[in-house]
Amino acid sequence: MPLPLAGGPEFDRIRAIVDALGPRASALGSDVALVPIGGDRLAFSTDVSVEGVHFRRDWLSFEEIGWRSTASALSDLAAAAAECVGVLVALTANRREPEETFVSVMRGVDAAVESVGGLVLGGDLSRGEAMSLAVTVVGRSAPGISRRGARAGDGLWVTGALGGARAALAAWNAGRAPDAAARERFARPVPRLPAGRWLADHGATAMMDLSDGLGADAGHLAAASGLALRIELAQLPLHDSARAEAALSGQRPALFAAWGGEDYELLAAMPAEFAGTSELSLTRIGSFTEGTDVTFTLDGRPVTPGGYDHFA
Repeated sequence: MPLPLAGGPEFDRIRAIVDALGPRASALGSDVALVPIGGDRLAFSTDVSVEGVHFRRDWLSFEEIGWRSTASALSDLAAAAAECVGVLVALTANRREPEETFVSVMRGVDAAVESVGGLVLGGDLSRGEAMSLAVTVVGRSAPGISRRGARAGDGLWVTGALGGARAALAAWNAGRAPDAAARERFARPVPRLPAGRWLADHGATAMMDLSDGLGADAGHLAAASGLALRIELAQLPLHDSARAEAALSGQRPALFAAWGGEDYELLAAMPAEFAGTSELSLTRIGSFTEGTDVTFTLDGRPVTPGGYDHFA
């Protein structure tokens, strides 16, 4: 059975790995592995943050690097409606880095995992030319939720607001300091674990986090459930900083926000009768239908999606 992922060079490589490893790799393709243990499921995921690709030290403090790298991994637990048990961190840095660098990075790791009730369980240190953090998260989820399971007629909902992290990147890449709100969104994303559990408790049928941008991630959510998806970008909840940066770039704010990544908000398929709530910041942006394609429109007109792919 073909791996239910959308297209792109990164995911072509995942499919090739699954083909090579055979049936024992059939669980690959999801961000979280759910392993039944007694009446619970343990949830495992690993996320790698690499200097020059995911962060730059002239943009962030070492503690922020630790927080951001950990929060991005914890976001996968949120999408599985899991509670956090803890994290393991493999930290690579140049041998000339002072001891305080390691301590500061791990302070940020600890602060992020403490914010969701977990512990630093262990890890590894290694020498390398560029700094990187491989963060493995361990959670507990009963019964658990994945990308698969959406039904035709379900609505597509998103938490929070989109485009803040891209606004920070756009400012830095233009040689400007981002505004404080955009910088905070990039440096200290909030792992949405409580929101993930709330959504699962209120009927979510499928869920994933937004790391590579709506234009890329929505396709994976639809493919996993074998459905088509219709998204109206005019409905997107926009971060104020995204509006300002989009104006500077001459781009429509909804497009700016949709094609940016690293918001780490949650995309959830909710039953058709779900009408929203005052308990969470939630916005309906689309719906699932029979079929296989993903269609984006802006004010009713089709637009071409975009998103991040590590190997594009």
